Amino acid sequence: MSGGPLEQAARAALHAVHDPELDEPITDLGFVRSVEAAADGALTVHLRLPTSFCSPNFAYLMASDAKDALMALPQAHRVTVVLDDHHDSELINRGLAADAGYRGTFGDEAEKGLEALRLTFRRKAHAAAMERALTALLRADPDLTEEALHGVTLADLPETPTTWALRRRRQALGLGIAPTAEVLVDDDGNPYPQEETPVRLRFARSVRISIDGNAHFCRGLLRTRYPESAADQAPRAHDTGPGARHPATGPAAPRTTAVEVNPV
Repeated sequence: MSGGPLEQAARAALHAVHDPELDEPITDLGFVRSVEAAADGALTVHLRLPTSFCSPNFAYLMASDAKDALMALPQAHRVTVVLDDHHDSELINRGLAADAGYRGTFGDEAEKGLEALRLTFRRKAHAAAMERALTALLRADPDLTEEALHGVTLADLPETPTTWALRRRRQALGLGIAPTAEVLVDDDGNPYPQEETPVRLRFARSVRISIDGNAHFCRGLLRTRYPESAADQAPRAHDTGPGARHPATGPAAPRTTAVEVNPV
């Protein structure tokens, strides 16, 4: 890792900031354009996104989370986060600089806060993590059926990055991570009836494929828009970890849907 101690600490802090839909660190995605650390503890970070019309909800959430993560560094005395080349860059950057918050930044366009949006994507990330873990079991044992996955607990999973990721996703939702906790559960942590196991697994698989497909697509868009960003993108853990598959990267739409904010 290049740079002085403050820059290194800043990049480590930014690694904990995730794209809410792609469920990956913004550092791995290449969304961090630059990090500048001054001798007086001032930090300036520039972010970039795959298109100029990415949803302003996602753009603001990532930029705001980045600023919060950097402000938590004791050695950072002043933090500036700048979103480059977005159609709402001026509005978002002004709101970040003033610490105006989501509603203070977007005014009447922000009908709701961001917590509902966060919860939606945490649930999607959990569904994808469940599917990865259970599909890994199916691939490891050709005789295992989808119906037999009912009752599988966290203790039944091998200690792999896929399992660790599932535990993190459960913790983010406030779900238990005891060894006896069943893997295939609803958003509230309740196990599904045995007869629903195949259809619930297939639904989770559709969520996972959507996330993986969007991740590949957005990475490619970013490299097209900013060719130098290829050097900043890390290999996807799900492409190389246990039970991983390479999802199809066919036609997909850029993430332009604004769940909370509808820009004119």
